[in-house]
Amino acid sequence: MEKPHHDHFMKEAVKQAVIALEKGEVPVGAVVVWKQKIIARAYNQMEMLRDPTAHAEMIALTQASETLSQMPEAQPRGKDHRGSLEGATLYVTLEPCPMCAGALVMTKCTNLVYGARDAKAGACHSLFRITEDDRLNHRLKVTGGVMADDAKFLLSEFFKNLRKEKR
Repeated sequence: MEKPHHDHFMKEAVKQAVIALEKGEVPVGAVVVWKQKIIARAYNQMEMLRDPTAHAEMIALTQASETLSQMPEAQPRGKDHRGSLEGATLYVTLEPCPMCAGALVMTKCTNLVYGARDAKAGACHSLFRITEDDRLNHRLKVTGGVMADDAKFLLSEFFKNLRKEKR
């Protein structure tokens, strides 16, 4: 996939991160693309849902699996759709954590494109390489650093405002 496609879809993920920021959530946004069409959009909702697993990636993967299960053209021949995201690409503004990277492997998502690296919890390049680990039953093609400055800006704004509130 060419970089201009990455920028187009990453801009949509950034829009989701802005929604998270406006709602007081850590500004991470995600979209899932299948056959060049966005089939899921999500942003972090951990505070709103009071659920530490409500990461943008997890919500987007769940939405995408549901969407594909309803699409006849996504059904494997002679089989029911079991939530597989084969052929899909997840665009997310921040490198996924171990939970989200594991979910990407379990859903058999084909590609991951992320914005900023996460030095404290990144599980695709920074701390671990879960999505590319040969010991697991599935691996993804991973591209990092797409529109990373946009993602970093939103995150720095969020944490700057959080520090102000604590004073």
